[in-house]
Amino acid sequence: MKILAGEIATILATRGGQRPRMGVLIRFLAILVAMVSFYALVFKVLMAQEGQEQSWVTSFYWVLTVMSTLGFGDITFHTDTGRLFSIVVLLSGMLFLLVLLPFIFIEFFYQPWMKAQTAARTPRSLKPGTRGHVVITHLDAVAAAFIRRLESYGHEYCLLVSDTDEGLRLLDHGYEVVVGRTDDPETYRLVRAEDAALIAATGSDPANTLIASTVREVSKRVPIIATADDAASIDILALADCEQVLHLSSLMGAALARRVVGGSHHAHVIGNFDQLLIAEASTDGTELAGKTVKECGVRARTGLGIVGVWERGAFEPVDADLLLTDHTVLLLAGTKQQIETYNRVFGDSTQPHGKVLILGGGRVGRTVARSLGLRGIDYRVVEKNPTRPEQDERWVLGNAAELRVLQEAGIDEATTVIITPHDDELNVYLTLYCRKLHPTAQILCRATDQRTVNSIHRAGADFVLSYASMGSTLLFNALDITSVMIVAEGLVLFRLQVPPSLVGRKILDSGIRERTGATVAAVEDAGGVRTINPPPDTELTAGGRVVLIGAFDCEQRFVESFGS
Repeated sequence: MKILAGEIATILATRGGQRPRMGVLIRFLAILVAMVSFYALVFKVLMAQEGQEQSWVTSFYWVLTVMSTLGFGDITFHTDTGRLFSIVVLLSGMLFLLVLLPFIFIEFFYQPWMKAQTAARTPRSLKPGTRGHVVITHLDAVAAAFIRRLESYGHEYCLLVSDTDEGLRLLDHGYEVVVGRTDDPETYRLVRAEDAALIAATGSDPANTLIASTVREVSKRVPIIATADDAASIDILALADCEQVLHLSSLMGAALARRVVGGSHHAHVIGNFDQLLIAEASTDGTELAGKTVKECGVRARTGLGIVGVWERGAFEPVDADLLLTDHTVLLLAGTKQQIETYNRVFGDSTQPHGKVLILGGGRVGRTVARSLGLRGIDYRVVEKNPTRPEQDERWVLGNAAELRVLQEAGIDEATTVIITPHDDELNVYLTLYCRKLHPTAQILCRATDQRTVNSIHRAGADFVLSYASMGSTLLFNALDITSVMIVAEGLVLFRLQVPPSLVGRKILDSGIRERTGATVAAVEDAGGVRTINPPPDTELTAGGRVVLIGAFDCEQRFVESFGS
């Protein structure tokens, strides 16, 4: 029994580790054979004492039928000693053959077979010749949104996971998975990192640093884009030879601050397509508010084209009769010189005014506060954690869900409320509460997951900026695909050849906007000469290209309407 207990303990101990040792199986089989042989010998002896002579074959036959609980009953003992021996054989057989043997079978045969089947389903490498793909090292909200963008444009990618079971789960969810350790150079050789278009490191700051260093062992030239949680990590990741480091908290805070009504009226560049720049500018406090697009004269006075507007967070294609309000944000397209002209003409219409209430003093909230402070805008920060850095007299300690705290912070006088926590459920709650308390305030909100953007809008937010959307947009644009650039969530800039059906037609008469919903931001002739913000009477030429801005499906609608 001591031997049996030892073997059970050994098997159970190996179960929690890696694959059980082969010695355990050999010892188990040896004990089983020895036990059966010993029982067969005792059987012959006891039968002989009862006057029954049995052969060795019969002895083994009896032992195995009793141990397996079949017990045909054709051979029986007539004494209590023999029957007691039968009980011992039966109980030990139940333990060995009905409990331990199936356990051993599962451990040594079934589980390894299942693991082999699972490993066969999860790739360990990319096929030879794979080029221009994207390697993503971690799956989070940003990476998931980035993958959706890549899939929508048919761009090849692979997602690295270290655990086979996790890889199988993600594979069943439709992700292109490769199993491998992110700290092993061989992993990046197997995913053809040297031929990749981009390595996207979206994990923790230390993990991203290790990944960058590991990738550089394989390839010195592949671009590495890393996200950073802490501003202090930006320099470290740059030292690890990352091509670009995205500190999304700072970028999001600055973007939210730009949307504040009563802030700066300058146009802020949010993207570029070669020399074509895309910028945003608020109309609040400028002479543009209260006028239609046709009346405002932006093109005549600056050369910039208004290619669309954001109205309370919703994008609207530009129309000559569209009325600009205090909440309108213009989407402008033009050159650097034209944007500078706009800033001189419209950028200093009024001084900053109004108070801004910032809910949450985390990384995003502190960035918003710094941006507003630099622009001379009065603000208050509500934060319940007294250990947050950068606190001064403009910080109010308390729970933003309490009316007393919000009133102390000045919600009644605030013209804008910016909600910055990283908890989307909390943000919906706070948005709804603030909208009820101050129906006329401008409410800007941060969302972590793209799926909750609509819910926050329904709760009363004027503008919602998704952490996942911003990160995925920056990663996608870093690919430097020459024919497409994502401007914002749901808005894309794309370049297409002028189809034969449009050759010789003027933009005004082409029906591009009416049939696709996209706006012509620039045209190129066959020689590559580009005209930014072409006048409506510009003629489209053979061999030329058009640069359009619109929703994601506008490109498909253009091809369906005019051919390719």
